[in-house]
Amino acid sequence: MSASPSSSAQAAREALAVRLQHLRKDAGLTGKDLSARCGWHPAKTTRIQKGDAPPSDADIRAWRAACDADDQADDLIATARAVDSMHLEWRRLHRDGMRKVQQDWNTLHEQTRVCRVYVSNVPPGFFQTPSFATALMEQMTRFQGTPNDVAEAVAACSRFLYESGHRYVVLMEESVLRYRTADPEAMRGQLRHLLAVMPLASVSLGIIPFTTQRTVWPLEAFCLHDDTVAVVETLTAEIKVTQPRELADYAKAFVGLAEMSVPGAAARDLIRAAIDALE
Repeated sequence: MSASPSSSAQAAREALAVRLQHLRKDAGLTGKDLSARCGWHPAKTTRIQKGDAPPSDADIRAWRAACDADDQADDLIATARAVDSMHLEWRRLHRDGMRKVQQDWNTLHEQTRVCRVYVSNVPPGFFQTPSFATALMEQMTRFQGTPNDVAEAVAACSRFLYESGHRYVVLMEESVLRYRTADPEAMRGQLRHLLAVMPLASVSLGIIPFTTQRTVWPLEAFCLHDDTVAVVETLTAEIKVTQPRELADYAKAFVGLAEMSVPGAAARDLIRAAIDALE
């Protein structure tokens, strides 16, 4: 497995940094020469070339002008923006509230035929009841200090489970059933909702019991959209993984996690036991 879910983003940053470094060398400039032409401190050039500091659009325009490489400006800027979109901090994504992010998620799910999801903390958004989603988003908004538009965000939650052309294969740690993420009433409603959606043709739900002998350790939540992108959620950021090698790693992990899960009646028994524990 990759050392970090952000490794794709870091690798892309480093690849962009190498392109800029080659551009400088092709122009016959030292780092100090380029810094002087751009009007900034040499340390900034060093940080950009190491991939430690993402260059802004203005930085790239100054860099290509210093290297007399006007023809590459648009491509470099597009590449930098693509790299930036791979690793997006939640505070940045939620700076205007959560509704826009939820709508973007809807767009991605609308384009996805098969969505493979692993969760170790909370049920995936498309499984969440309004009460549970409200409790979770309220916690996130307080933690991040971002605008509270939770009611609008919850109203915008997707309902693709009930539409043809989409399939959701979900693996859930038993801990997800037990965490008191919402109050007991909302938790009961959420768990009962899991029982209600299990029979849907679009849904396959497996639960990994506490007592299983693990062959894959508990991981961060991730979502594989077809075979094109994996979206990984960390405390601070959403990370989009697109490198084929890493996508293969997440697909391999999903297979291993699935082998430890129980479906059908055994999964329903675990859900009912979690409901009983709330009584």
